[in-house]
Amino acid sequence: MINKNLGLCGAHCTGKTTLAQELSELTGIPFARTSTSKVMQELGFTPDAAMTFDERLTVQELILDAAEELWGSFKDTFISDRTPMDMIAYTLAAIQGETLFDQHQLTDYIYRCREITNKYFSHVILLQPGIPLIGREGKAALNEGYIVHLNTILMGLTVSDHLEGEVLWIPLHETSLDARVLHSLEWMNEYGLC
Repeated sequence: MINKNLGLCGAHCTGKTTLAQELSELTGIPFARTSTSKVMQELGFTPDAAMTFDERLTVQELILDAAEELWGSFKDTFISDRTPMDMIAYTLAAIQGETLFDQHQLTDYIYRCREITNKYFSHVILLQPGIPLIGREGKAALNEGYIVHLNTILMGLTVSDHLEGEVLWIPLHETSLDARVLHSLEWMNEYGLC
């Protein structure tokens, strides 16, 4: 792995975009802002809309396409407020006991997400829930149980041996932006990212 890009992952409303922007400003590393909501709106969906699993997987594929196009547009190091690990987590969280889906399509999607993560991100920070939840129009529903569920999936995904890069988990008790920035900068400095 030759890139030195940093990707933040975590459930919605965990502060990924806020931390990514702050780290970008402090280090001078360009910020790659993803826009899941924009892609969904272009397809006629909202993040809190009910959809079939097939629809969700199609939407997730298009979100991944848009994100990969964004990340591929950077010629040098960047910081992103999302990684494909998030996309796997949201897709897996939609599977319930009776959910019907094409196993091969899902497996191919997960493989592609892992491959793209390894291609673009040498370092990943997992932001865990804990900050106050603030609802915003056009964003996913504020369901604490769902957010914890997503976080649990992401914890498993980020310890997987499928990831080639380094991973930092921001502890649950670290909820202030200052503490998260300090912890992240120390870790980034340790790995020569800033």
